[in-house]
Amino acid sequence: MWQSREVRMDFVDKTALGVKRYFTTEGVHPYDELTWERRDARITNFLDGSIAFEQTDVESPQTWTQNATNIVAQKYFYGMPGEADREDSLRHLIDRVADTITRHGQREGYFIDDEEAENFNQELKHLLVNQKASFNSPVWFNIGAPDRAQQASACFILSVEDTMESILTWYQEEGMIFKGGSGSGVNLSKLRSSQEQLQSSAG
Repeated sequence: MWQSREVRMDFVDKTALGVKRYFTTEGVHPYDELTWERRDARITNFLDGSIAFEQTDVESPQTWTQNATNIVAQKYFYGMPGEADREDSLRHLIDRVADTITRHGQREGYFIDDEEAENFNQELKHLLVNQKASFNSPVWFNIGAPDRAQQASACFILSVEDTMESILTWYQEEGMIFKGGSGSGVNLSKLRSSQEQLQSSAG
């Protein structure tokens, strides 16, 4: 369950969102308004027809295309294929992300009470399961995954100083950003041009 009692009440008056129901009805879960089925997710190599990815018995709404199911299963399901903690349903994926966001929102005082948090949670799940909205890939990769940094941004902008230490730190930071599924840009405006003098070295 997403509910958390660790609410920062000092923030509530300043940050509460005032979320009301628009797409959902109290007492009716968004998942229950859809027809679900089990299907195999399979991606083949277009060159020779060999199987590049396969996960059988994946639960998905009937309204989702086979291609959408294939992509979600291959790219976004948490856990190693074949292991017990591997996600095998779109419900698991959306619950992991939406419930984690709701917990953090409640903890940081974005909702007046549990009812508003529930409104947000159900509305978000409706939007996601009906493909009315979606998150970027890092959110699906990371949010709610127990062994991953909760990295949600799609792109980071790095700043580099005109020193060797800063340049090498740039490579390290960029590598960790890529590891989390995000991309990065870099501001190189502080680096000297190839026409400028370099400080002499001792080597």
